[in-house]
Amino acid sequence: MIEPLLCKQVMVIDDEAMIRDSLNQLLTLEGYQVQCFSDGATALSRLSRGYSGVVLSDINMPAMDGLTLLEQIKAFDSELPVIFLTGYADVSVAVKAMQLGAYDLFEKPLNEHLIDCIARACDKRSLVMENRALKRAVEKTSAPGVRILGDTPKMQHMMKLLNTVIDTPADILIEGETGTGKELVARYLHDHSNRSSCQFVAINCGAVPEQLIESELFGAVSGAYTGATKNRKGKFEFAQGGTVFLDEIESTPLSLQVKLLRVLEERKVTPVGANHTVNLDIRIVAATKVDLLALVNEGGFRADLYYRLSLVKVSIPALRDRKADIPLLFKHFSSIAATRFYKPLGALNVELEQRLLAYDWPGNVRELRNQAERAVLLGPELAFAQSDSADQQVLSQDLSLAEKVSYYEQSLIEEALERNHGSIKNTMGTLQIARKTLYDKMSKYGLNRDMFTD
Repeated sequence: MIEPLLCKQVMVIDDEAMIRDSLNQLLTLEGYQVQCFSDGATALSRLSRGYSGVVLSDINMPAMDGLTLLEQIKAFDSELPVIFLTGYADVSVAVKAMQLGAYDLFEKPLNEHLIDCIARACDKRSLVMENRALKRAVEKTSAPGVRILGDTPKMQHMMKLLNTVIDTPADILIEGETGTGKELVARYLHDHSNRSSCQFVAINCGAVPEQLIESELFGAVSGAYTGATKNRKGKFEFAQGGTVFLDEIESTPLSLQVKLLRVLEERKVTPVGANHTVNLDIRIVAATKVDLLALVNEGGFRADLYYRLSLVKVSIPALRDRKADIPLLFKHFSSIAATRFYKPLGALNVELEQRLLAYDWPGNVRELRNQAERAVLLGPELAFAQSDSADQQVLSQDLSLAEKVSYYEQSLIEEALERNHGSIKNTMGTLQIARKTLYDKMSKYGLNRDMFTD
C-alpha cells in the first residue's frame, strides 16, 4: 500500500521583490510551503525529479527568462507543472509557453483564479509522485534480490523508512528480537541500493574471538602478531564500496568500541601493526537484539558509539505484533519448502490459520519458517504437535528405520545450526563432524546457513 503524497509546495521565481513578497504571503496563508528565488538559474539548481511541488515563475527576467527555464525543467522532468506570470499579455509568448509544456499562464496582477490553478496543478503533481512511488515499490518487489513481506501498518511504516534511506550514505541501526530477520533487512538495504554491485559483508560480533576481532575488521600487516605471516585485508576494506553488517553489535568489546567509533567518524581504517590508513567507502548497518540504550546506561556500551550508529534506527516488529502477516508468510515459506522438498503444497484452511494466529511465535519469523517447512515435510498435524513430544510422535509413525533416523539426524543438525546462528565452523564443532560431511547432510535435508541467521 502506497500512502498518498500530498503536494503543498510552491517555488516562486520573480525578479521583482514586491511580487515575490506578495506571492509568499498569499500562498502561505493558503497553507503552502513557499520558496522564493529572484532568478531562474538559482531556482533550477534546487529542483529535481523528487520535488513534489509546482513552479510559479515570471516570464520576463534577466539572465534566464521563463521560457528558457521551462525548457530546462522539462528536460529532466516533463511532468513538473510550471505556471507562468507575465506583466503583459503577448499572444506569441503565450503560445510558445504552452507549446513548450507550461501548465497555465496568468497576467499580472494576481487574482483568485491563480489560486485555483495552483491547487489543480498540485493535485496533478501529487498523482504523478504517487504513481512514481508505486512504480518504484513494484520494481523493488519484482527485482532480483531480497524481498520483505508484510502488509500490516507496522511493516509498511518500516518499509517506508527503509526506502527513504536506501540510497543515502547514512549508517543504520536495526533493532529486533531474535528471529525477526535483522540480516534480511540489512541485505534488503544493500541489494536494492546503489551499492548492490559491491560486497555485502556480514560479521557476527559475538562469534569472533575477542583477540581476533580487531584484525578481522581492520586487517593486519605481516608480523603484527604471532602467526601473521602476510598482510591480511580486513572485512571493512574487503567491503569497499559496499555494506558491512555488524550483527550482535552489543557483543563488541568495549576496548574495540572506541576504535570502531573512530572508523565510523573518519571513514578510515588502520590495519593492526600498520602505520598507514586506508580510506573507506562503506555503509555500516549494525543490528542488536537487546535494548542498546539500556546497555549504555548500564555501562556495557559506549554512548557516543550508540548515538553515532542510531542516526537512522529501524525497529523490526515481533511477529506477535503483526499477526495479520502470518498467513501470508506461512504460504510463502510453505511454497518454497514444497519446491525444495518435492512435496505437494497443501491448502491453508481455516482451522490451520486459526492455530497459526493463536500462537505468539517467540522465535518470530524464523520459527514460523521452520514450522512451515515441517508442515510440508510431515503434515500440519504432526508439525503442530507439542515440541516436547514431537520426536516421539514422529518415531511412532509407520516409518522405516532409515526415515526415522533421517528425521532425528535432521533435527539435531537444525538445532546445532540454530544454536550457532548458522555458523558452519561452530556447528562442525558442536556436532563433531567434518565440514564436507556437514555440507553433504545440509544439502540432503535442504538446509542453508542463512535460514538460521538473524
